[in-house]
Amino acid sequence: MVFKKNKKDNTSEPQTLAASNNDAMGELAIDVFQTPTEIVIQSPIAGVDEDDIDVSIENDMITISGHREKQETVEEKDYFYQECYWGGFSRTVALPTQEVDIEKSKADMDNGVLTIRIPRVEKRKSKKLKITSKDKESQEE
Repeated sequence: MVFKKNKKDNTSEPQTLAASNNDAMGELAIDVFQTPTEIVIQSPIAGVDEDDIDVSIENDMITISGHREKQETVEEKDYFYQECYWGGFSRTVALPTQEVDIEKSKADMDNGVLTIRIPRVEKRKSKKLKITSKDKESQEE
């Protein structure tokens, strides 16, 4: 919420910047980066209990969703600024690689920051295949 000057009587009225639709979902800000051994996703999710956050990985997509509850009821007219998002939130992103082990993934919360660690799977090294002849096998029998 910001203040907008009323040109008629030179007063200020609070204006909401965000949608006030209770059905709208907020979108999380995230960082996704790699280390030599894992993909790491971090998101500041202050004010949300870890039991109210759902993290799911399916194929090459990860979804983080949850709900942030407002602590007290305040009438719209009593706000000076209203910038915090209250309600449901969700974020789905494609993982940068499919070479991950989702079974060994871990998520933890520290000081309001959610960190998800997804181990990388070692890339397959090349292997030279020996070609055998079925004709030779049948002759040897």
